[in-house]
Amino acid sequence: MFISDASATSVASAAALRTERPPSGVALTADGLNFDSQDLQACVSMMQGGSKTFFAASRLLPPRVRMAAIALYAFCRVADDLVDEAAAGEVPLTALQQRLDAIYAGTPHDHVEDHALSLVVQQYTLPRHLLDALIEGFAWDAAGRSYDSIEDLHAYGARVAGSVGAMMCWIMGPHQMDTLARACELGVAMQLTNIARDVGHDASIGRLYLPRQWMIEAGIPPDAWLAQPSFTPALSTVVTRLLDEADRLYKQAHSGIAALPPDCRAAICAASMIYAEIGHQLRREGLDSVNKRTVVSTTRKLMLLASAWTQVHWIRVADHSPAPLAAILGLVQGCQAATQQTGKPAYFPNRAMPQRVAWMLNLFERRETERLDRNAIRNTH
Repeated sequence: MFISDASATSVASAAALRTERPPSGVALTADGLNFDSQDLQACVSMMQGGSKTFFAASRLLPPRVRMAAIALYAFCRVADDLVDEAAAGEVPLTALQQRLDAIYAGTPHDHVEDHALSLVVQQYTLPRHLLDALIEGFAWDAAGRSYDSIEDLHAYGARVAGSVGAMMCWIMGPHQMDTLARACELGVAMQLTNIARDVGHDASIGRLYLPRQWMIEAGIPPDAWLAQPSFTPALSTVVTRLLDEADRLYKQAHSGIAALPPDCRAAICAASMIYAEIGHQLRREGLDSVNKRTVVSTTRKLMLLASAWTQVHWIRVADHSPAPLAAILGLVQGCQAATQQTGKPAYFPNRAMPQRVAWMLNLFERRETERLDRNAIRNTH
């Protein structure tokens, strides 16, 4: 999940930052977040010390998005840690809900990530229900929840990934419902790609995200397979169906890129194309995600990046917007209610900054890599 890749040292460093918050320097500027805020800078230090990949990627974002993304990531990572590492009998969700209550009341608890997220909430009027959904998704992971249908899996993806897509879309600027729906769907598509890629790893830790109904239809008893996971032609049909669904959502989300601010379009287009390429590469390799983990080469990523810079100029908002995925309706409707309450218009900055990768690509790729690293560490003890 969002745990650091630098093992216990980085986790300890992050904990020290959380418990020894520097004197508050939080402030807002006319253009957005104050980059010199001590709380935001502490979150930057947390990312530098424990999430180097994400921090490097964040530097390629427009400043107004970059610092907000770091603050959001810091809180999400800490929240995920608390839920995932909770001891038996602990109720971290209650504590997290209390922390969110304080953040939205303007009286954040004395943690740097809480103060930084409070700054983001103030500046962007970030809808609370999106963070609630993300935390609920973390809890589903910690509980080892299983998914019978593709609709059930959509619901999971909406929480752990669609909510993040919506939050970053909100921060980037567009508050139109169609654009937020497409951002949610892109997040779900990425999560389905993750699941298709990591079938073997998830099974190794006793987790099964593939729709159980699809497995039964393919002649695979889910529980028996999970006890002795193996790659078979029948399993490849299930993985293919999942990738087909991801591709459908990538396509449906594509037109939403045209509604993003100009300084964000190429990055999101690149993220969508490169992440979708994981699925394409998995197909080329024979769909065996049980015995190996598919990666996209740097050369191929660069080629797709160049293609994204060209294609982004030709993307247009669809004339007839498709109905949102059922699982994301609650997220989108909650944003609509928030827009009606605040009356805050969409923000389209005049300045444009070159971007090479989308934060979403790195965030979701990061999530999977950190999960692998965490379990590798645990297995050595």
